[in-house]
Amino acid sequence: MDTWVIVLIVAGVLVFVVMAVVLARSAAKRRAERQRAAAVESRQEARALEQRAAERERTAEEELARAERERAAARGHAQRADEVDPDIET
Repeated sequence: MDTWVIVLIVAGVLVFVVMAVVLARSAAKRRAERQRAAAVESRQEARALEQRAAERERTAEEELARAERERAAARGHAQRADEVDPDIET
């Protein structure tokens, strides 16, 4: 084989290897970008869920406080009824 043919083959292989490396890096960058975008979306969804959960927790605490006040009022009414009822010994 002539020297120029060998040089051409080697140059072709080098070009192929360089192109493969460039394409692989490009694909890795695109994949990393997609993963970053997915992570941002997941974080936003997590924040929204956290806010919703905090709001529900506040609502539940308010409902619990309201129920406790109503229970105390009911006990007060029951106690007054017991005091007034002549059939109950106090």
